[in-house]
Amino acid sequence: VQLQASGGGLVQPGGSLRLSCAASGFAFSSYAVGWFRQAPGKERMFVTAVSGSGVTTYYEGSVKGRFTISRDNAKNTVYLQMYSLTPEDTAVYYCAASSVPLGSTYLANYNYWGQGTLVTVSS
Repeated sequence: VQLQASGGGLVQPGGSLRLSCAASGFAFSSYAVGWFRQAPGKERMFVTAVSGSGVTTYYEGSVKGRFTISRDNAKNTVYLQMYSLTPEDTAVYYCAASSVPLGSTYLANYNYWGQGTLVTVSS
């Protein structure tokens, strides 16, 4: 089982970035996928999740309207499109897969985790 997050980097405030999470080794379309982030010195927090079918999505309040999660089950990949980034979005972003069919906001409900990709929003 592997989840590979990529696409992080340095972006200016107001900019955009797209993260990808490539999965292998499990029945990808049967798992919801979520993105979490962990800022320096803080705990890992839920950002967004998408159900296995891609129909149901959840967003944490501060990213709603700015971030969009989507998935391509043919490519075993989930995407996180981020717009209007602010310094408060700076964190390591992790993708994770959950066997809870519609996804979850709770870390404990995620079975598999990727290694994280760093997003830095700074001028």
